[in-house]
Amino acid sequence: MFVSGYLLPLITLASASVTVDEVIVVNPAAPQSAQQTAAATSNLEVTQQLSGMRVDAAELLQGLAGVQADSRGNYAQDSRITLRGFGARSTFGVRGVVLQLDGIPLSMPDGQAQTSSILLDEPANVQVLRGPLATIYGNSAGGIIQWFSTRPESSSVSLAASGAANNTQRQVVTGEWVNDTNALKLVGARFRTDGPRAHNKAERDQYALRWYHDLTDSIELIVRADDNNAPLLQDPGSLTPSAWQQDPQQTFAGAERFNTRKRIHHQQLSVTLRSQAGWNVSTWRGWRSIEQYLPFPGDDIRGSGAVIDLRRDFTGLDASYDHQWQLAQPVTTTLGLHVAEQNDRRFGYENNFGERGELRRNELGEVTQQGLYSLTRWQPQPELTLQAGLRYSDMSFRVNDYFIVAGNPDDSGEQQQHAWSWNLGASYQLSDQLDVFIARGRGFETATLTELAYSNNETGLNTQLGPAFNQQWELGLKWQSQSLRLQLTGFVIDTTDEIVVDQSIDGRTTYTNAGLTEREGVELESYWALTDALSWRSALTWLSANYANGARLPGVAERQLFNQWNWQLNPYQQISLVTEYRGDIAATDTNDVIAPSHTLWHLGWQAQWAWQQWQLEPWLKVHNLTNRTYVGSVVVNQGNGRAFEPGTERELQLGVSLTHRW
Repeated sequence: MFVSGYLLPLITLASASVTVDEVIVVNPAAPQSAQQTAAATSNLEVTQQLSGMRVDAAELLQGLAGVQADSRGNYAQDSRITLRGFGARSTFGVRGVVLQLDGIPLSMPDGQAQTSSILLDEPANVQVLRGPLATIYGNSAGGIIQWFSTRPESSSVSLAASGAANNTQRQVVTGEWVNDTNALKLVGARFRTDGPRAHNKAERDQYALRWYHDLTDSIELIVRADDNNAPLLQDPGSLTPSAWQQDPQQTFAGAERFNTRKRIHHQQLSVTLRSQAGWNVSTWRGWRSIEQYLPFPGDDIRGSGAVIDLRRDFTGLDASYDHQWQLAQPVTTTLGLHVAEQNDRRFGYENNFGERGELRRNELGEVTQQGLYSLTRWQPQPELTLQAGLRYSDMSFRVNDYFIVAGNPDDSGEQQQHAWSWNLGASYQLSDQLDVFIARGRGFETATLTELAYSNNETGLNTQLGPAFNQQWELGLKWQSQSLRLQLTGFVIDTTDEIVVDQSIDGRTTYTNAGLTEREGVELESYWALTDALSWRSALTWLSANYANGARLPGVAERQLFNQWNWQLNPYQQISLVTEYRGDIAATDTNDVIAPSHTLWHLGWQAQWAWQQWQLEPWLKVHNLTNRTYVGSVVVNQGNGRAFEPGTERELQLGVSLTHRW
């Protein structure tokens, strides 16, 4: 909510009424009605989430059907995000799900993504696109999660501070300047903590610049620059089930012995041109350096070492255009081009108890991605909307190995993969409030550069590892009224050539294409403004994800339930109560390790007062109100048995922001 330059004695919290949503599908310049889109979609304003310190991407993804966002409680590791079971095999980062911020990919061309580079104070809303329609995004598009920010509307200066136990503190300074044709935003954020466990310290500094410039009345230029520097992220490590039961807040002994830690420096620049005529062009370039110390020596000549030194640069361009056909019935076609490149200079060294040792890996990995896509929407009748999407993707992988010594073969190699993905859908309006939809599609997912690195014949890239293909069906209904928004969806997903771990020998992990995996599920998402002062937000997910042999897909909760009740005490204060249930999770392909289910309760309070040009916003959050012991996340197929990452105990967080506008 923005305050004009006029003197206002008081302002109120945002209204609880439900408005018609829009959704972005491939072209940010041409949003479309979510109600008439033949897909399961979520569009949630970030202000509907509990206030918090905004140091974990999972904070912005709570209560979204189909999304499992698990906080690891470990700042050296990103949030674990899966969507309808896609990305479940990932032991680090995010795979199988496309992530974007303001239309700029956070996912690399090979499908890997990290959320640690996001300035989490910035997004104003999050949109999730699930099912067949997401295949229009190409490789690794089991679904897409998009965050969107807003252009400043008034000049202001803002100071925010928050804190919690374990010397956790965060400060944010924001400056915004606006005139007739420009809007400039500068943000600086500082985060420090000792962490809830031993050897759990973290330091992170973030800087961001946003410049919005109106080139004409209909064309906007957007320049974004980000610098995210985390010089110290200690890694306390995951625990075995028995160690977790004994003391869930203990630290893995090897963490201090080998001084496990990570250092990340991420820089990115992007330029976007956007026209009200329906075209959008974005280009980006970024640099990411990582140094990580793992909890073992890594001295095997055939291994990759235990000190990772990665220097990555990446670049890309995406252009899309909406064409309105001059026909009797409305027909719109979006045409697009996507080109991206990723270069990984990777070194590996021995870990001599926290010090860098002898070289064990030296290689250059290159990935290029090229894609052409189209999406057509046709409205033959006012009540009926049909859509058809098609994408061709071409992927190339190349590795040049420079560490070729006795006992360690040449792992150089290259591979090219290409595939068509498509989707069909129909949405029909039964009444002013109720729409039904059905969709069908085919998508694919390539292995990442890391998964292609080694083959079982001990030399060269694993050229036998191909993409996994999925066939999807989706059926749903959407209800939209002034006080109630509801979406009910059922889906079936069959995947062939699923990418799984093949074998792990002497420090080398190889992957292979397995047989069929089957997923079926039901999702229910709703928002109900019961009265002017009381609202209820809910999300239910039931997901059965199994291999052909009947074993559960590891890392996936079969059942999730989220409820949030908001009480507006007066025009300026609101109390929220959240309960979230997550079912048990298999941590291995054999299902012999199971993380138990849990129910958590959280309490939040926020207020908003203004006097003249000043605005004060204090907030309070109690995480894990009942102090429940739980597993925050699992590490899938962890060979050493340390599969559990403990959740955070009861924690009180406090924060306040002060803003001056003119």
